[in-house]
Amino acid sequence: MTQNGAYAIELKDVSVYYGDNLAVDKVNLKIQNQKITAFIGPSGCGKSTVLRALNRMNDLISSARVEGEVIFREQNLYGPNIDPVEVRRRIGMVFQKPNPFPKSIFDNVAYGPRLLGIRNRHDLSDIVESSLKGAYLWDEVRQDLKKSGLALSGGQQQRLCIARTIAVEPEIILMDEPASALDPISTQAIEELMKDLVQNQKFTIIIVTHNMQQAQRVSDYTAFYSIRKAEETEGKERRWGVLVEFEPTRQLFESPKSEETERYIGGEFG
Repeated sequence: MTQNGAYAIELKDVSVYYGDNLAVDKVNLKIQNQKITAFIGPSGCGKSTVLRALNRMNDLISSARVEGEVIFREQNLYGPNIDPVEVRRRIGMVFQKPNPFPKSIFDNVAYGPRLLGIRNRHDLSDIVESSLKGAYLWDEVRQDLKKSGLALSGGQQQRLCIARTIAVEPEIILMDEPASALDPISTQAIEELMKDLVQNQKFTIIIVTHNMQQAQRVSDYTAFYSIRKAEETEGKERRWGVLVEFEPTRQLFESPKSEETERYIGGEFG
């Protein structure tokens, strides 16, 4: 099957609940293929929740429920007979805190391919080398592939996690604040890597970031989420996230259509 035209993935009226509580309401988005899309917004607006809905990571939370459709390769990822494990292979994820396995560098990268049934050592070595090169890490670790992934620096660990993700050849990479725990030099390396993954390695990247400067530096498109509130009985307040605006990044930051977007990027709240 082909991609949805120029779109890598499309959300149609996607709402996410935790139990009876609405977390995000009716998100409609068309993510461009082989571009970087940033999700920004104040804490609690649901941007990470939406990100996790794209590869069914919310399935791992027992109280979570997703309504609406997530269309990838002309199929609804929440339809019947869809294998969540295969979804997560096609749509990989890099988390906020680097999480290498307590294994060697080689075995970290080879883990996914082995799960897919690749056993030939030569084939695995080729995948490990190409993935580490793709993550800008090969030259730093090529002599130490038996070294524990946990012995690397924070920035190297995050690049190892990216190598582990691309080793199974996903089409989309989700990144949930991938540089928030890193120093400025490591952050710059991750941002340069993201651009290369899209421009030269032809991935699609969707990133959640609290750093608006980062969104402006790396992304082609930006989605701004915000919070809605309602009073309930006994003085309790109900809060949920909404998508306010989605535009090319430069347009959103220089001439936002929504006053709420303008107030957020101007630092009035968040």
